[in-house]
Amino acid sequence: MDREEFAKRRKTLMRMVGEDGIAILPSAPVRTRSRDVQYRFRQDSDFYYLTGFAEPDSVAVLVPGGKNGEYVLFCREHNKEKEQWDGYRAGPGGAISQFGADDAFPIDDLDDILPGMLETRNRVYYSMGAYSAFDHRLTEWVKSLKNRETSGIHTPHEFVALDHVLHDMRLYKSKAELTTMRKAAKIAVKAHKRAMANIEPGMFEYEVEAEYIHEFRRHDATISYAPIVGTGPNACTLHYVDNKAELKDGQLILVDAGCEYDYYASDITRTMPVGGSFSPEQRAIYEIVLEAQLAAIEKTVCGNHWNDPHDAAVRVITLGLKKLGLLHGSPARLIRDKAYYDFFMHRTGHWIGMDVHDVGDYKVGHEWRLLESGMVTTVEPGIYIPDTRKVPAKWRNIGVRIEDDVAVTSAGPDVLSKGLAKEPDDIEKLMAS
Repeated sequence: MDREEFAKRRKTLMRMVGEDGIAILPSAPVRTRSRDVQYRFRQDSDFYYLTGFAEPDSVAVLVPGGKNGEYVLFCREHNKEKEQWDGYRAGPGGAISQFGADDAFPIDDLDDILPGMLETRNRVYYSMGAYSAFDHRLTEWVKSLKNRETSGIHTPHEFVALDHVLHDMRLYKSKAELTTMRKAAKIAVKAHKRAMANIEPGMFEYEVEAEYIHEFRRHDATISYAPIVGTGPNACTLHYVDNKAELKDGQLILVDAGCEYDYYASDITRTMPVGGSFSPEQRAIYEIVLEAQLAAIEKTVCGNHWNDPHDAAVRVITLGLKKLGLLHGSPARLIRDKAYYDFFMHRTGHWIGMDVHDVGDYKVGHEWRLLESGMVTTVEPGIYIPDTRKVPAKWRNIGVRIEDDVAVTSAGPDVLSKGLAKEPDDIEKLMAS
């Protein structure tokens, strides 16, 4: 992402914060995986959105109209010994020269400097609750200022949820963000194609997962969430991640896998026949889900409500299940009573961006939000029929979901993950190649 993109975001946020406000964002902490082994560090999305700075132990401060600069970054100092073990640090100098900070200080000086910055402001914008240790530090700084008010020290008197303001900004993607999301989607599409061409009976789910990870890493991407690779009955478990079962001829395999590229996520699901050909029952369910997805994508346009794509998918799925004899009654009553919920129990989509389940409100007040240009959502209807006596045996253990990432534009829905087979005939051809 271009350095100017981050500067533009900071400028926009500072206009909302105002010259009597201050915004404070701590970086994500390093997390321990087990004993002295740490998880690979991934920066807090809000922090990175404004800074492009990927190091831990950092705090970004925005001080609109500040005499010594509006963007101040506290970060780790250079340390030859620690850098020998853990890698390069930008240091305060690099924070200015490489990341556009107006001023920068060692993170160890935070307690000495930040309270003085708070003293000059009336409003503090901060996301309380994200990091409890930093919540406590901020509380102590404010308490310290209050204790000195009789000496003429000023204390901020208003605290505003920064995430509420910032997350609305993040909901609308810029051209640069959409370009990056298209890249993430293209990488994920390549991974799905690679896996489809290699799936065969006798493999294990983890071998299929490996095909995706291989392709992601080939393109400098990582998983954006734990891949879901479910065959047979496992395809009916929405968030199945064990990925240990053997693939058997005649089963379906549902793969929900996306990657993160330059901090932006993709999220794609396809469902394939393990042996290369759909059975009549599998194809019948698959075609209902595909029709529902296409109907939902058609509704993913400016001016529609967030819920309109979901309503479209529900109608198609309800009518399809009734036609197959899996639901009984009038369509209107079945929809009103949510009879479809036994087979389709999740929403049709979610916002996607820097986080897979990205930030942004779905409702404004009590009304569903209107879709606007720049928003990006997944569209992912599904039908899941577990092994239950409530349905004839021929339908059991069929789980189908089809998911794409769709940008809302003034010209209509833009499927970022286009180019990946989803017509049943096309999937069979790809698997036979």
